Amino acid sequence: MIKASRRSQGVSYAIRDVVLPAKKLEKKGIPVLHLNIGDPNKYDFDTPQHMKDALFEAANEGHNGYSPSEGYLELRTGIVEREQKRNNVTYTPDGLCITTGVTESLQILLNASLDPGDELLIPGPTYPQYTLITRFNNAEPVAYRCIEEEGWQPDVEDIRKKISKRTKGIVLINPNNPTGALYSKNVIKNIIDLAGEYKLPVISDEIYDDLTFDGKQYATAALAKDVPVITFNGFSKVYLVPGWRVGYTLFYHSGELDEIQDAFMRIARSRLCASSVCQRACIAALKGPQNHIEMVNQKLRKRRDFSYKRLNEIEGISTAKPDGAFYIFPKIEAMENGLWKDDKEFVLDLLHEAHVLVVHGSGFCSTYGKNHFRAVILPQLETLEKAFDKLEQFMNKKLKTN
Repeated sequence: MIKASRRSQGVSYAIRDVVLPAKKLEKKGIPVLHLNIGDPNKYDFDTPQHMKDALFEAANEGHNGYSPSEGYLELRTGIVEREQKRNNVTYTPDGLCITTGVTESLQILLNASLDPGDELLIPGPTYPQYTLITRFNNAEPVAYRCIEEEGWQPDVEDIRKKISKRTKGIVLINPNNPTGALYSKNVIKNIIDLAGEYKLPVISDEIYDDLTFDGKQYATAALAKDVPVITFNGFSKVYLVPGWRVGYTLFYHSGELDEIQDAFMRIARSRLCASSVCQRACIAALKGPQNHIEMVNQKLRKRRDFSYKRLNEIEGISTAKPDGAFYIFPKIEAMENGLWKDDKEFVLDLLHEAHVLVVHGSGFCSTYGKNHFRAVILPQLETLEKAFDKLEQFMNKKLKTN
């Protein structure tokens, strides 16, 4: 047996790992209600027609070869214009790079900035790739507390306590995956001030920026003044094209990030480019009608309201109210009864008995995510109602037998 690399041994991805046992059930003809993956196109959402038309036209017009490694100038210019209009932040096209989704943005940035032994401060709980890619670079992800009782807002004082000489940056995910938290302007400012005090960059993941229900999403760079900010964004979520894999990285600084930005661009050149035809279609996304965004938010707001109310009615479950993205992160109060050894066992038990698939919270953070699960609020109300009814029946049965 030829051995795999040591660093590959720890690679796991909770969101997709739970799909494997679900597929085994489905092969037996057992239908499973999927509340596990953040892909709106798996439900009753669809890519705007003008974007699909632009993709077809791009292929027919011959945009089937490589694009520039940093992305087409016209797309980068469109993103610069969006940032100026939406956030009043000034960039140049040279200050950003088009990537194969935000995941590649993160991979390239951490490859460009982390040495073995470095530390990266990440929200607890967090999108699993932040932990995974940091460790893949032989660096250490350090989770800071987000306060469930305050709608999962970051605990600024906990961030301060966890800054060390090895800290290379502070990550924000706003709106947040997996909690759906929308960070307050004051919290963002306090984190920026803290980063400035310790001369650290802020890495701000804003892929869900226009998917909000009860408040405004504040771009970190818009509040940063003289603190360097690296922003991740893309088209997957807001423009309903997760499979197109078009993201981008924006560098906001006054020279402090020159070396990291140069390393990022060198790595970007070595991996060639993001999809050329999808980039052309994303130009049309920025230039075309934006009315689908409000329609998506109206749907999600109704589904959020239903999910929040319904989940809190179930004995043994409680949840904070999400204000953005399309996730909810309930607490399994009944874990205290010793019914399951951990939240993953709870998720697998729910899957096999009730045929409802969610993701275990510890897959998003072993400290601050444990004893929770993540569900998406993307399905239609009828599907959500059916799934939560099954969850309630499951909980009642377990609590009764205990």
